[in-house]
Amino acid sequence: MNAPLLAPDRLSDGLVEAARDAVRLPAGTRIVAAMSGGVDSTVTAALLARAGYDVVGVTLQLYDHGAAIQKKGACCAGQDIHDARTAADAIGIPHYVLDYESRFKQQVIEDFADSYLRGETPIPCIRCNQTVKFRDLLDVARDLGAEAMATGHYVRREVGPNGPELHRAADPARDQSYFLFATTAEQLAYLRFPLGALPKPAVRAAALELGLAVADKPDSQDICFVPEGRYTTVIDRLRPQGAEPGDIVHLDGRVLGRHEGVTRYTIGQRRGLNVAVGDPLFVVRIDADRRHVVVGPREALLTRALSLKETNWIGEGASIEDAVRRQRPVLTRVRSTREPVLGRLGVVEGAPGIVFAAPEEGVAPGQACVLYAPEDETRVLGGGFIAGTVRNQ
Repeated sequence: MNAPLLAPDRLSDGLVEAARDAVRLPAGTRIVAAMSGGVDSTVTAALLARAGYDVVGVTLQLYDHGAAIQKKGACCAGQDIHDARTAADAIGIPHYVLDYESRFKQQVIEDFADSYLRGETPIPCIRCNQTVKFRDLLDVARDLGAEAMATGHYVRREVGPNGPELHRAADPARDQSYFLFATTAEQLAYLRFPLGALPKPAVRAAALELGLAVADKPDSQDICFVPEGRYTTVIDRLRPQGAEPGDIVHLDGRVLGRHEGVTRYTIGQRRGLNVAVGDPLFVVRIDADRRHVVVGPREALLTRALSLKETNWIGEGASIEDAVRRQRPVLTRVRSTREPVLGRLGVVEGAPGIVFAAPEEGVAPGQACVLYAPEDETRVLGGGFIAGTVRNQ
């Protein structure tokens, strides 16, 4: 291991202090830093080491690095593992690489393919955080004797009157709270997010000050295990039955044409339908059992309520069922690129769900529905995966 590159006379004291504020543990405490090889996780490890913590870097190999080494903007394979190892050596901390490829394939990639086969639109990054990273890796961190695990996610962990709370990042452009809604209260007690209060430019500036090689490395793009962004390549290999042809059906029952597999369509899609009736048509429902892609006008995308599955609750009260009984008002986010809209919790089609204050467009089963507190719009209350929708009449 080389001598650490950390230079206390150069690194901003403000960034180190922000890391201490996020961690709130005594100096010398052992912390496992999850290092993906990118600039965010690397700076996280560096700031914690500079703040006086006993940092251990851990990197997960999640899929075949031989096939992925040339894929730009990926993570957790090939070049990224090399970058994480090099960064840990430069910072002066021990570093371990764990082969989680089989777990990742079973818990994330297989689930991704099955979800598309059911006519859903999955978010594998959430599933990865929910299983491999925030469940399995936390167990490793405890085995290493760490009092906490830190990641480079842009979210904030704040201690409220009833314990740790999850909040949106200070920089709205970098906020990743949508992808972490499934974080449980127990996990939140152990996790730390040192970058949550920082803007991205400050993080890259810190990497430059530290002389870290990843300072100019591009951010991860798209889904890490999907080559060139073509998700159908993965699904066709794992679930070839998803490419079986079927009918494109109008809401009024007319058969308008044929398609080459339900896995090639998502709710709200307009392009690639290859049917024409004069007015623009959108995918409004996917009936995977009958292999029907159902299309209709844009107003047919409006949803007045949705039901949830695999819910997680980190708000006040014992469970989401308590909040449902109270019909708790919530701010609801159904896509990562949209701002939350007002709704209330209730029973929808026999399950916990959301009734929107005004109809929401393009709500897709399989996507995440993340809940925030109207009285504090930064606080994450939890959420779930969208199981079904009730169309606006």
